[in-house]
Amino acid sequence: MKITRTAAFVTTAATAMALALIPQTASSATPDCSYTKSGQVPLNDLGTGTYQGLMGGLYPGGSNTRPAAHNAAGEDIANNQVLPRNAAGQVDLVNGKIVLISIGMSNTTQEFQKFIQTAGGYANLNSKLVIVDGAQGGKDASTWANPADTTWSVLASRLSAAGVTPAQVQAVWLKEQFLGENLGAFPAGAQNLSTALGSIARNARAKYPNLALGYVASRIYTYDPARSAGAYQQGWAVKKLIQDQINGASNLTYGPGGVAPWLSWGPYMWADGLGSDGVAGGVPGRSDGLEWACSDLESDRVHPGPTGEQKVANLILGQFSTDSTTTPWFNN
Repeated sequence: MKITRTAAFVTTAATAMALALIPQTASSATPDCSYTKSGQVPLNDLGTGTYQGLMGGLYPGGSNTRPAAHNAAGEDIANNQVLPRNAAGQVDLVNGKIVLISIGMSNTTQEFQKFIQTAGGYANLNSKLVIVDGAQGGKDASTWANPADTTWSVLASRLSAAGVTPAQVQAVWLKEQFLGENLGAFPAGAQNLSTALGSIARNARAKYPNLALGYVASRIYTYDPARSAGAYQQGWAVKKLIQDQINGASNLTYGPGGVAPWLSWGPYMWADGLGSDGVAGGVPGRSDGLEWACSDLESDRVHPGPTGEQKVANLILGQFSTDSTTTPWFNN
């Protein structure tokens, strides 16, 4: 049983507004800090190479860059649709708010709470931005995919506690997986998760009519060998979700009249542990230098520890403070 922790789940640009008890879940597998590498190639390093017959890269064609048309659509939404709104959802540039929420399970809430704390120290944070952690321990993709599940009512209560309304929610950070991370045979298991992620995106858009942008992440590395394949393949589920939208899937349309938010990677965080040499500070887990040490995780080697949470928070802040689809509303 993992100890429940108390943490802030909502903040504005200036202050934290409320506290919540966030239950977490843990793996029953024996921790294994010798599992420093899985041998899998991160999606962003795989490029046009393949994994079980599927091409890598974060976006179509083995690319790690959003296609120009999809990027332009996101920029247009960020500049012209994600605007301060009053409680009824009407644009109010003076007194309105922009709400960014998270959706996910235990790892998600731990990481997003650290992001909230880190963003609170970011000098250029938009004073009209309210960040609410909606992620909940033990609530996997199958729960959020059900629009009647209590996860949504818990998130509704957190929005209310923050003094904002569903009509003011305009961006989401989504990071979800199935419990145990055993997706089964590839690629069917990844497809099942992608389908669930699509349902979550549509549920969120139905509940938050002004939800315009969605940033989807996959998990960090795990030192639990039993979960390793599922953790890696989660990235392929996210890749398929975003690629389906780019390719014009009718159940992932966005913008006015659409059924989902515009979707992007946000960010990709998996790296192969300590890299091919299995040594901290040696060959990194991927080409940009990211690596995950056993000490970055809690004793279950599944949930992020303090340094792991901070790494994720820095990655999210790094994207949100520089991405052309986030800077118009994230920055002052």
